[in-house]
Amino acid sequence: MKKNGYRRLPVVSLGAEHLVIGYLMRRNILAYKAPPNNEGYDIICIHPDPKKKSIQVRVQVKSRYQTDCDRAFPAKEKSFKAFDYLIVAFLNIGHFYGDERTMVATKKGYAEPEFYVLPVRWVRTHHKKVLSGFDKVHTKGQTLDKFKNERGFELIAKELAIPYPT
Repeated sequence: MKKNGYRRLPVVSLGAEHLVIGYLMRRNILAYKAPPNNEGYDIICIHPDPKKKSIQVRVQVKSRYQTDCDRAFPAKEKSFKAFDYLIVAFLNIGHFYGDERTMVATKKGYAEPEFYVLPVRWVRTHHKKVLSGFDKVHTKGQTLDKFKNERGFELIAKELAIPYPT
């Protein structure tokens, strides 16, 4: 049986950015996708009221599609000045790792996506430079509850002074 190597799923990766935009807009944060291959950030967030003078928040999105991934993501130190938050989307579309007999993706492990809204200072602190050139940020074993899902999106809303919609 042929071993599966590194996979690229461009539709799934792009879907992660659109999911993040949807969740930001669900929280009443106006979010725009940056042009493809934009350096440093993927989404711009602003206050939805045009009468309010507002700052902008730049968001980088990283995604992992495997439910059984190592909970790490690549991040280049040179991009840290280009974004305010990094949102890592664990898409959890199934298990992709295992012994050679089970190296085929299955719906086993399929689960709801998880989003972590990480401030750039947190990313800087947990960034690991490695000799191979694939710098990573490891989240496994970290206490990330305050950054997860709605609590994380609330950090951006607070920075933009957007009250909760009522």
